[in-house]
Amino acid sequence: MSVLAQSFAMVFDPQVLMVMVLSGAFGLFVGAIPGLTATMATALLVPITFFMEPIAAIASIVTASAMAIFSGDIPGALLRIPGTPASAAYVDDAYRMTRDGRGNEALGALLVFSVIGGVFGTIVLILASPILAEIALKFSSFEYFWLVLLGLSAAIFVSPGSVPRGLVALVIGLVAACVGMDNPTAEPRFTFGNVDLLGGISFIPAMIGLFALAEVLRYLVRGHKTGAPLRPSTKGLLKSQLPVIRRYPKQMLRGNVTGTLIGALPGAGADIAAWISYAMSKRFSREPEKFGKGHVEGLVEAGASNNAAVSGAWIPALVFGIPGDSITAIVIGVLYIKGMNPGPTIFINQAELINALFIVFLLANLLMIPLGWLAIRAATTILAVPQKILMPIITLFCMVGAFAITNSVFGIILMLCFGIIGFLMEENDIPIAPAILGLVLGPLLEQHFITSMIKADGHLMAFFDRPIAAGLGIFTILVWCAPLIRRAILRRKEAVT
Repeated sequence: MSVLAQSFAMVFDPQVLMVMVLSGAFGLFVGAIPGLTATMATALLVPITFFMEPIAAIASIVTASAMAIFSGDIPGALLRIPGTPASAAYVDDAYRMTRDGRGNEALGALLVFSVIGGVFGTIVLILASPILAEIALKFSSFEYFWLVLLGLSAAIFVSPGSVPRGLVALVIGLVAACVGMDNPTAEPRFTFGNVDLLGGISFIPAMIGLFALAEVLRYLVRGHKTGAPLRPSTKGLLKSQLPVIRRYPKQMLRGNVTGTLIGALPGAGADIAAWISYAMSKRFSREPEKFGKGHVEGLVEAGASNNAAVSGAWIPALVFGIPGDSITAIVIGVLYIKGMNPGPTIFINQAELINALFIVFLLANLLMIPLGWLAIRAATTILAVPQKILMPIITLFCMVGAFAITNSVFGIILMLCFGIIGFLMEENDIPIAPAILGLVLGPLLEQHFITSMIKADGHLMAFFDRPIAAGLGIFTILVWCAPLIRRAILRRKEAVT
């Protein structure tokens, strides 16, 4: 029997297929609950994998994590509660589409392009793992510094309003990220003597507060004037995406490539990929003014990038045993337990297991279509509930999610504080998305900057010494200067005419 035939036999074993279906349903459930992440879904499955065969164990984790990443988009589109940091990048567009009666189109796009992104990332994983892994290993703190700074620059493009307001929101997020002892000197910052703040501001309660609780507060203040989102129909959910694919093929491909490349960088992950892809989509769009107001183009690119990054994160994990994100960090432990030691030799010594793993990836992403459709159909029934009943239920879920992350009442207090901040920001037309971006990337920026400065003995030009770092640095500076250059060119043209 050939190696490939052995691999197919391993995957299409009834037990493995049953495990994938059950794990997929579990991942969809966990990912759709605010506060419960794909990483948590993976971690909860680890004890169960001890009793499984190697392929079944890995299949359960691959399927659950892929489903959880996608299902984080569902509460974002229906209730404006992003399930993951990546979902927060395009939650305003998805929610606005639902409010305008286009929830069917929004959810369909998020499902279809998540599948396409996952399949694309898997194909790259199969064909180019060693090459991309070698490139990823050349990234040091200097390259990561510029990459994170480029991600923060996305705040300028993801802001639906003016650039100054976007920068204000970004500063709010960066200041919040400075709280606590999680910094290079381990000195308490902005804790004001509060012991609970020593650990910093947990991202999930803050995100739940800024988006979900702010929406509840708006309902309490304005009542029925806010208007309830129209319940989407699942009829023609997938068929409606054919015109979208024909209209935005370039955006789809760009999201796939960006997500896979960023996902392959250890520590980067789907969050940065989604934010950068959404910003790129708006920057190069012919209709940038529609972003943030219910435009599907951003969902196409960022949705594809999101899941492509999940597959991309497995590239350094399999080739070198270096985790690409928090999920693959858990997976590496499971691989060792099951005797599948990650590294270059695994492709030679255990070829049938690696091929089986690739088949599992493709199957898991394709399985997302029927399971995702069922999840969307079940979730849309939520909008049939009257708002006066729905809002207290949302608040309860928010409190459960905030408590689950911190395991203390302080998480709920944090959520309430950020809910008020989010409400006040939106009342003054200050966008929330850049604040989330600052909160996510702020600690990474500081970490990589301090590490680089220590390596360079304080010399700033060291940030341009390495070829990749120099390229990223020059590109980032050009992104910053682009509006000024464009303005200068327009003024010169006006002066000539």
